[in-house]
Amino acid sequence: MDHEIYDVTIIGGGPIGLFTAFYSGMRKLKTKVLESSGQLGGKISMFYPEKTLRDIGGIRKITGGDLVKELIRQAETFSPTILFHQHVSGLKRRPDGILMLSTENGGLHLTKTVILTVGAGIFKPIKLDIPGAERYESGNLHYAVDDLNRFRNKRVLISGGGNAAVDWANELAGIAESITIVHRREAFSGHEYDVSEMVKNARLFIPYCISALHGTGNRIERVAVKHAGTGEEIWLEADEVVVNHGIQGDYGGILNWGLKMKDERIEVNGAMETNIPGIFAAGDAAIYPHKLKLIAGGFAEGPVALNSAVRYMCPDAEPMAMYSTHHEDFADENGREKETQAR
Repeated sequence: MDHEIYDVTIIGGGPIGLFTAFYSGMRKLKTKVLESSGQLGGKISMFYPEKTLRDIGGIRKITGGDLVKELIRQAETFSPTILFHQHVSGLKRRPDGILMLSTENGGLHLTKTVILTVGAGIFKPIKLDIPGAERYESGNLHYAVDDLNRFRNKRVLISGGGNAAVDWANELAGIAESITIVHRREAFSGHEYDVSEMVKNARLFIPYCISALHGTGNRIERVAVKHAGTGEEIWLEADEVVVNHGIQGDYGGILNWGLKMKDERIEVNGAMETNIPGIFAAGDAAIYPHKLKLIAGGFAEGPVALNSAVRYMCPDAEPMAMYSTHHEDFADENGREKETQAR
């Protein structure tokens, strides 16, 4: 096991953790990323690799999978140490201030500072609470969409009314033969524009919820939906069923560190500092007043947390990294670009 002492250890290899690792390299820090799963990208890689993202400045649209690929390439610029299957649980502090992170597989990681970009923790989809539903998980019952072509020319039923359900309804428009949305409330919590587009493309059953499944083998053939008020039950035929009832997260042993929590998130101040010296948080894991709950907001929080970590280690350090256009590691690249533009 690697027992070197790192300047910064980033726990969580999702988009915010990856960008923070790049920015840490900009500040010439010895950087390690600990990811609990076997892949980078967080919940985007797990649940939304083909979802189209449109709320990142300068990028008109990009799939989640392509965004993760670019973030990985960017994060690798300064060659941080990246380790997988590292479910961090324990925390101790040595007399000299070095933080000791222990993992559930017996690993030990030494670091001067920690940045938590753990999202909601270990992600698990909230599954359909219907007797026998698990038998269809190997067939046509889905909790994520990782291949749009699987739904081509199919009758798709989507259960849920949040951003994910609304987004998948819009993504599948023009691919699926038909789209049916089942939602237990009359109002949707997705973005207004996306909801208005969904209404054009889908048949809505609101307020309804799935009450029963019928199929052969591991494939659903019909879905019973029940009205939340009257109890009226209707059977609908479906070729593919997508359930987006949310994601449950588990912080595991991190909850035992003594971090101040609010609304099941880690409370930080404007500098992304937690109540424990040397530990910072960014992205979905962090909560503070007026938080912008967009990935673009997380991309700003990561560098803020990193700059705070630098000041924790060295109070006289510069408040932020130089701009990438001035960074010495990119000097040759920037010069080539200018030369090309002049021709």
